[in-house]
This record gives sequence, C-alpha cells and structure tokens, in this order.
Amino acid sequence: MYQVLVNDEGQYSLWPLAKEVPTGWTQAGKEGTKQECMDHVDEVWTDMRPRSLRERMAGDLRS
Repeated sequence: MYQVLVNDEGQYSLWPLAKEVPTGWTQAGKEGTKQECMDHVDEVWTDMRPRSLRERMAGDLRS
C-alpha cells in the first residue's frame, strides 16, 4: 500500500505506507494501491512546474 506525499514546491510523490514520511514532505491525504495513488496524482498535479517557478512566472506577467 502507498500514500501520496507533497512537498513545499507542490510536487507529488508516491511513498510506501510502511515507511516514515521523509523530511520536507507531507501526506496529501490519499492512500491506496500504487495505481490508485498514481491516478490521484494524475488528477491533482496538473502543472508540473515547482510552485516557486509558477509564482515567479505569474509575477513576470503582472509586470
């Protein structure tokens, strides 16, 4: 069984439920089979750019 993790940059990862969540990552609220978790990530992670890049690019557009 797996869980979905997310970091401060809004990037997602699958992680085995039996393992401790690594530093810098938090649980995203989805647990299940590897495929179920991958399907969830496909639904919610629509912009692969790190959060800092998205924010920087949005700021450039406003200038």
